[in-house]
Amino acid sequence: MAIRRVWSDQTGGAFVEAAVLIPILFVFLLGSVDFLYAFYQWTAATKAMEVGARLAAVSDPVASGLTGSSNVAVSAAVPIGSAQVGDTMPDFKITCESSVCTCTRGTCTGMGSYSATAMNTIVFGRSGSQVCGDATSSYDAGMCDIFPRITAANVQIVYDQTGLGYAGRKAGPVPTIAVSLRNMNFQFFFLNGLSAFANLPMPKFTATVTGEAMSSAAQ
Repeated sequence: MAIRRVWSDQTGGAFVEAAVLIPILFVFLLGSVDFLYAFYQWTAATKAMEVGARLAAVSDPVASGLTGSSNVAVSAAVPIGSAQVGDTMPDFKITCESSVCTCTRGTCTGMGSYSATAMNTIVFGRSGSQVCGDATSSYDAGMCDIFPRITAANVQIVYDQTGLGYAGRKAGPVPTIAVSLRNMNFQFFFLNGLSAFANLPMPKFTATVTGEAMSSAAQ
């Protein structure tokens, strides 16, 4: 009889159920907060790419000699012969990342070297500051003012000659400019202890614009 009474006794059952359900509810609640924060990071990174692409189109190029390459093409030997003013620019594609600019296609005569100053303008903004979050206006904002975790090491810039502009153009060539964010992970606060979320990489965000007058003097 005593055993039967113990077996059928439901006293404290609610506490047992609560002990099981409350941790599950907390996981869902805190997990929702983390997923919302991940969505914010996605949105901020996308906007930062757009700001970076716009800055790259109207600021000194990270490939330091690129602005003058349209004049260099007039006198340099290129595959189609000596270009004349008004001729099509020689084909080129220049990739700048990890403190190096590399010619990845075509003829990159006069492209110059990697300009850390030009990259800092894109990352930190036009104010000349090297601090994130100090922009006083949208004009001065750089990529890391939108998404503070961005550094120059996370940014890749590709200048791709796609047929616009011409040899001898005083404002330089008119390449398509692609600014990409790479080598970054999502940041989680509550789910970081789970192996699936600990080092979840962000996708390679890219924004593409057409170059304009790629010179800080033209801002």
